Amino acid sequence: MELGLERQAVIVTGAASGIGAAIARGLAAEGVGGLVLTDRDAGGLERVAGALGSGRAVQLVVADLGDTAAAATVAAAARERFGRIDGLVNAAGLTTRGSFETGTAAVWDQLFAVNARAGFLLMQAAIADMRARGAGGTIVNILSMNAHCGIPELAIYAATKGAMVTLTKNAAHAHMADRIRVNGINLGWVATAAERRMQAEVMGRGPGWEAEAAEGLPLGRLVTAEECARLAVFLLSDASVPMSGAVIDLEQKVAGAI
Repeated sequence: MELGLERQAVIVTGAASGIGAAIARGLAAEGVGGLVLTDRDAGGLERVAGALGSGRAVQLVVADLGDTAAAATVAAAARERFGRIDGLVNAAGLTTRGSFETGTAAVWDQLFAVNARAGFLLMQAAIADMRARGAGGTIVNILSMNAHCGIPELAIYAATKGAMVTLTKNAAHAHMADRIRVNGINLGWVATAAERRMQAEVMGRGPGWEAEAAEGLPLGRLVTAEECARLAVFLLSDASVPMSGAVIDLEQKVAGAI
């Protein structure tokens, strides 16, 4: 299967750990032409880049996506290093809890700034570069099964992902004629390092939470970051042409099923 990734320069956000790091590794394994990895965790970025090998064309950008200027900074770094933006993966995100009982304006603003506004601004910058060159391109947004509704404690988080689902489809529709493909992954429950800390420490469920959660799942485990990465790499590649505007559920359940 021809992926065509050796001709692409791809931005991956949230690349210091978890889903973003797994996608960076997946792209590197498939011979991507260039990577722009961004995160606010400088040490994490260095570790991920080091694991990719010294011969890999990688540009690291330490940035806080809660800052409105961050998207422009990341896009400029991609253009300076590689001369173009061929692909974008919006994998960065915050999962701060906030329900209708506990949510605050501050949590709302924080989550929407990183999970939705930053994604929009990065898509805007990537689309502008692609259109200016008349070259087309691909965007993959890492969304969430919570976008369908969301558990009570993730009301605000779910709203940010619902917003990104709409932006994914809107961008795909608006720029189909520009040969810019935009797709999303509604990701299910993944035991990333951040999620393990959240469940075990912040929510106080202890070290056995993952085994307990896995007992009731068809596969007897949670979805892995690598499984998400494989799908993201496919969506970025020529192998997924002409798919655009698709939002794929990657979880062990069918949304809406009783």
